[in-house]
Amino acid sequence: MAERQDQRLSRRTLFFYGLSDMPIQVAGVPLSAFIPIYYGADLGLSLAAVGTALLISRVIDGISDPIIGYLSDRTDTPWGRRKVWMLASVPLMMLAIYKVFLPDAQVVSFTYLLFWMTVFWISWTMLIIPYYAWAAEISDDYNERSRITGWRTWLGVAANVLSKLAPIVAAAWFAFPSTVPNTVYLIGVMMLFIVPITIVLTAWQVPERKGLEPVRIPILQGLGIMLKNGPFRRLAAALLVTFVGVAFSSTAIGFYVSGVLDHETGLILMLLVYFISGLCGIPFWVWLSARIGKHKAWMCILLTFPVFHPLYLLLGEGDFYWMLPIAVLTGFGGGALTVLPNSMLADVIDLDKMRSGEDRAAWFFAVFSFLMKIALSVGPWLALSILAWIGYDAQLGPDNPSAQIWGVKALYALGAPIPFALAALIIYNYPITEERHERMRGALKRRNARRAVAGAAE
Repeated sequence: MAERQDQRLSRRTLFFYGLSDMPIQVAGVPLSAFIPIYYGADLGLSLAAVGTALLISRVIDGISDPIIGYLSDRTDTPWGRRKVWMLASVPLMMLAIYKVFLPDAQVVSFTYLLFWMTVFWISWTMLIIPYYAWAAEISDDYNERSRITGWRTWLGVAANVLSKLAPIVAAAWFAFPSTVPNTVYLIGVMMLFIVPITIVLTAWQVPERKGLEPVRIPILQGLGIMLKNGPFRRLAAALLVTFVGVAFSSTAIGFYVSGVLDHETGLILMLLVYFISGLCGIPFWVWLSARIGKHKAWMCILLTFPVFHPLYLLLGEGDFYWMLPIAVLTGFGGGALTVLPNSMLADVIDLDKMRSGEDRAAWFFAVFSFLMKIALSVGPWLALSILAWIGYDAQLGPDNPSAQIWGVKALYALGAPIPFALAALIIYNYPITEERHERMRGALKRRNARRAVAGAAE
C-alpha cells in the first residue's frame, strides 16, 4: 500500500528508493574525470577527438530526453509508469558500460567511443528521467522532498566513495597499481554488478503512487505552459550554468593532479576525500534548507566554490597533500549540489499542475536532464579544446612548459567558481518559498476534491 502523501516517509522507503542513484553517481564522475584522460593518454586518441566524441554523444542523446519524458508521462501499465522504463534501461546500460569501461584497445577509435558513449547516455536517460520524476510523486511536502533527494544523493555519493576505495584497497592488499586504466577497469566491473541489483530492488520494494492518469495535454500546448513558468525558467538557467562549471572542473581535475601537482596516482585519493566530505555535508544542507528555504541553502552551497576553489592557484609540483584540505571544504558543499535543485523542481511541477491540470513530472525532468546534458557536454568539450589550444600535451604531463602548466592550473581553479557565482545570482530571491508552496498545495487539494465530487455525481 502506498504511503499517504502528507506523512513522513519511512527510512525503509527512502533507502530502497535511493538505491538506484548508486549506478548514476558511480558512473558520472569517471565519465568526466577518468574517461577523457584514459582514452586520450592511455588509448592514444587526441584530446580534441575525445572532447568531440563526448560532445556529439551528448547532443545525440539530448534528443532522447523529451521523447522518453513524454512517453514516460503517458505510460500506463499494471506495474506503473516509472518502473518499467527503469528496468528496460538495465541490459542496454550494462552493455554500454562493458564497452566503454572495459574496451579492447585494438578496436578503440573515435567512432567506437562516440557510438558506445551514445548508447550509454540513452540508457542513462531511460533510467534517470523516470527515476527522478518518481521522486516528485512520492511526496507532496516541501521539506519531505528534500529528504527524498537527500537520501537518494547520500546513497549515490556513498556508492561513489566505495568505487574510489576499490582501487586503493586493490593497490594496498593485492598490489594492483592505482593507474587510470586499472581504476577505469575496476569501476566498470563494479558498475556491472550494482546496475541490475540496485534498480531491481528499487522497482521491487518501492510502490508507485496510485491514481495518476497518463498525460493527455498536447505537446505544444504543454510546452507553452512550461515556458510561461517563471520559477522553472530561473531554476533551469541556474542549473545550466552550474553544470557547465561542474563539467569543466571535472574534466580539468585529472590534468591538474597529474600535470600541475605531478602526482599520477593521486586523483582517486582526492576524489575519495571530496566525496566523503560531501557525504558529511548532505544532512546538514537538508537541515539548513528546512530552516532558511531551499534556494537560500543552495546559494550557500554554490558560494563555497568561489570562496575556496581559487586556493588551487597557490599549489604546484609536489603539493598534492595540500590539495586535500581544499577538497574537504569544497566537497562539503559539492556533495549536495543537486539535492536542493531537484527538490525545488518538484515544487515547480506543482505550479505546472495548477496551470495544466496534469502531472507532467517526467516531461519537466526531461527538460532538466536535457539542459544538464548540454552543460555536461559543452563543459568537457570547452575544457579539452582550451587545453588543446594552449598546447598542453597529456602524454607529457608535468614535463609540459610552464605556460601550459599555468594554463591547466587556471582552468581548474577558476572553471567552477565563475559559473557557480553566476548561478547564485540567478537564483537570488527565488519566488517559491515554503509558504507559497503550502498555498499551492491547498489549491491543488481543493481542485482535486471538486473533481472527485464532480466525478461521483456523473
